[in-house]
Formats: sequence, structure tokens, C-alpha cells
Amino acid sequence: MSDHSLHSHGHAHGQAHDHSHGHSHSHDHAHHAHAAGPRLVWALALTLGFAGVEVLAGFWSGSLALLGDAGHMLTDSASLALAAIAARLAQRPPSRRHTYGLGRVETLAALLNVLFMAVVVVGISMAAIDRLLAPTAIHGEAVTVVAIIGLCVNVGVAWLLMQGEQTLNTRGALLHVLGDLLGSVAALVAGAVIWRTGWTPIDPLLSLLICALILVSSLRLLREVVHALLEGVPSALSLDEIGQALAGVDGVRSVHDLHIWTLSSNRIALSAHVVVDALDRWPAVLVDMQHLLTHRGIGHVTLQPEVNVHPLRRMSPADCPGGEASA
Repeated sequence: MSDHSLHSHGHAHGQAHDHSHGHSHSHDHAHHAHAAGPRLVWALALTLGFAGVEVLAGFWSGSLALLGDAGHMLTDSASLALAAIAARLAQRPPSRRHTYGLGRVETLAALLNVLFMAVVVVGISMAAIDRLLAPTAIHGEAVTVVAIIGLCVNVGVAWLLMQGEQTLNTRGALLHVLGDLLGSVAALVAGAVIWRTGWTPIDPLLSLLICALILVSSLRLLREVVHALLEGVPSALSLDEIGQALAGVDGVRSVHDLHIWTLSSNRIALSAHVVVDALDRWPAVLVDMQHLLTHRGIGHVTLQPEVNVHPLRRMSPADCPGGEASA
């Protein structure tokens, strides 16, 4: 059996603790945030601008589907605005009061976005129910034309966000924009059906569908936000797999007190205690571990080396020269 083992939280008694640490810090996050900022700003301008067009067209045509899609685009605009602000703040270096920097601001921004989307969902749903109970005339032609334009805008914004590195910010924004694509399709279908058949209930029904899309996106984002705030292990990583990989590095006996958490969208931190055969091997072990973790996207690493000292154990009678057990 291999001597390499992983202990997530247990402390091995009898081990000598050394107070030297290995640190590895990645400083690419500011560059990534800076690169994402302009794309987010352009996406915000396009989305917010067309949301205003949809609001005016929705009131003029009487289409709740257009207003619902506009509401969805407004939530996306809020998401993009918060993401752009967070990307800007994330460029600030660590300070005496915020030693990790302000990367966690984007997590708080996402939380505010979830709350805003919840308000939009409630408002559109109530309006849709009222419209089902009291139908009104809708200009199907106007709805169709505006929905086609909206679909083109959403395709353009999605393409814009798909360029460059995909951080948590841009992936979250892209998720909402893809939801907008479906919302535009729903508005397009509603306009075409009303234009051809005059059946107006399709409009509030599809508005409720848009609300469902917003709700699904909100719950998914809320789950990610809560997981990050609780300092959970990022979903793309496995604590056991990384622990076993670290314990398998040459010169390492075991790894314990292993913790992995998210600092910001593209910054993952790890800390662990590493039991080594001898401290003179620690520099080489540290380089191997940093290389291993870098390939897994973990750039902020703190490793505590400990010397491998065998603890005292109770001997069996067969191991004792006199045939008696001793402690």
C-alpha cells in the first residue's frame, strides 16, 4: 500500500510543525478584469438601449410579451452594469483593509442582481395574469418587427461576450443574454400568432414563459452566489482529486487541512498542510505542487510543510523481546 494519503481535516499527532510556508500568488486577475471591462460596457450599451426601445414599443402596441422581454433585458443590463463595475473594482490591488483585494464585489453584485430579477418576475407575472383575465388589443405587426430587431441585438451581444476569456462575470452575463434570445423568440412568436390569428392570450402566456426563464437563471445564479459566499469548493474542482494529486507528489507523505475556495471569478485559493520526508526537499516539492495547481486554475496557494515523524505506537506482544506489551 502506498504511503501517500490525504486527510482533509485531521491532524497527525507526534508530527513536528515547521513555520515556513510556501506561497504562490497569481496577479493576472487585474489584466483579465481590464480585458473584460470594455466588452461588458459595450454589451451594456446595446442591451440597455434596446430595452428602452422595447418598453416604448410594448406600451404603444399593448404587448406584454415585449414588456416582459424588455424587463428581462433590463435585468441583463443590471447584471452587465454590476459586472462591469465589479470588473473595474477587481483591478484594485490588495490593501491593508482588504488583503485579498475587492474581487468578491462581483459576488455581491450577482446577489443584488438576483434580488432585482425576483422583483421583475413578480411584476411581470402579476401583469400577465391580469392580462389573461382582461384581454386587450395588441398590434401584432409591431410586436413582430421589434422582436426581430431584438433577436438580432441579442445575437450581437452574445457574440460580443463570447470573445476573449470567459470569467464568471462574462459567463453569467452570457447566460442571461442567451435567456434574452429565447425571450425575443417568444415575443416574435406572440407577435406572429396575433398578427395572423388575432389570438391575444398567446402574449401573456409567453410572458409567463419568459418569467420562468428569468426564474431559472435567478435560481442558478443564487446557488452559485451562496456557494461562493459560503467559501465552497468551486464546482469545476474536486477536493478529493486535488488532495490525492498533491499527496502523490514525490517526497510527500500526506496532505491534511486542505481547503479550496473562490476569491473572485478567476481567482481560486488553496491552503493545506503537507507532510514531507525531509524539509531539505521542500523547495522541490513546493515547485511541483505549484505547477500541479496552476494547471488546475488555482493561483493563490499557501502550503505549510511538516516533517514526517513516526508517532509512538503500541507494540504487540510478538514485537516485544520479553513477550510483554509495552506502550
